[in-house]
Amino acid sequence: MSSPWIAGLRSVELFVPDLARAEAFYTQTWHLEVAHRSDDALYLRGSGTDDHLLALRRGGEVPQIRQVTLRARSREALDAVRANVVKAGGRILAEAHELTRNPAGGIGIKFQDPHGRTFQVVHGDARRQESAPVQDRPIRLTHVVLNSHAVDETQKFLQDALGFRLADRTGIMAFMNCDRDHHTIAIGISDNDALNHIAFLMPDFESVMRGGGRMRDAGFPIQWGPGRHGPGNNLFNYFIDPFGVVIEYTADVEQIDERYEAHGPDYWKWPPGRVDQWGISPPPSDTLKAAQKRVFFAPNP
Repeated sequence: MSSPWIAGLRSVELFVPDLARAEAFYTQTWHLEVAHRSDDALYLRGSGTDDHLLALRRGGEVPQIRQVTLRARSREALDAVRANVVKAGGRILAEAHELTRNPAGGIGIKFQDPHGRTFQVVHGDARRQESAPVQDRPIRLTHVVLNSHAVDETQKFLQDALGFRLADRTGIMAFMNCDRDHHTIAIGISDNDALNHIAFLMPDFESVMRGGGRMRDAGFPIQWGPGRHGPGNNLFNYFIDPFGVVIEYTADVEQIDERYEAHGPDYWKWPPGRVDQWGISPPPSDTLKAAQKRVFFAPNP
């Protein structure tokens, strides 16, 4: 592990314009399962141990990201994060409290980083019994990519406030590590602070490919992929959901420890015409690149 306080990514919460349409897509096409529901919210789970990995709330005409939820290693880690967030220039939105309004429960704190991104860190939330992965169904979230107009500042905040370390840096992204997954948060080098994409871990290569075919059959073409990334070594297929949120099926994410050596942009370069290790996929579509800059954090969490 690299972070003494953060064990991994638990869930992402979004505001969406149409909750019924979101449920149909994310259950029937994306293959998640309803864990809980209320009049204005839907909580969706994968086949893994997280109570839910995607929370959807009824919102306005455009999608927004409400918060990214991370899991703390201990109750004491929440206090350490709270103190470090303040030192690093963040703003505490909610002190440690019982999460009675969240179906997974636990104790959590909420804060914003200096650029207005909202994070929640929880401990003691409900977990499901571990079971074998189900082919063609997401297991859990493996990472979220957040754009930054000031990537060095964002990287420093994640390091100072949450104990992340830099795993690798390319010409377009900084990959931040907290545990065994190569990266849990990546920072997209951009001119804005939008949500770049959310990555769902699939059991295997077959599931990533079958998911691509199922999405295409449903009218959601592959926007980038199939391929294998450099940093993280993971398989990928990228899509855009019905509201414009970029989502990824991935598998075979590299597992690292303190012996892993970080590399810079000069190391992660492909031969001309390639955009991944395999070299069979065309570059990301213009539609995808535009969508990766359109979903912003809600201003009033």
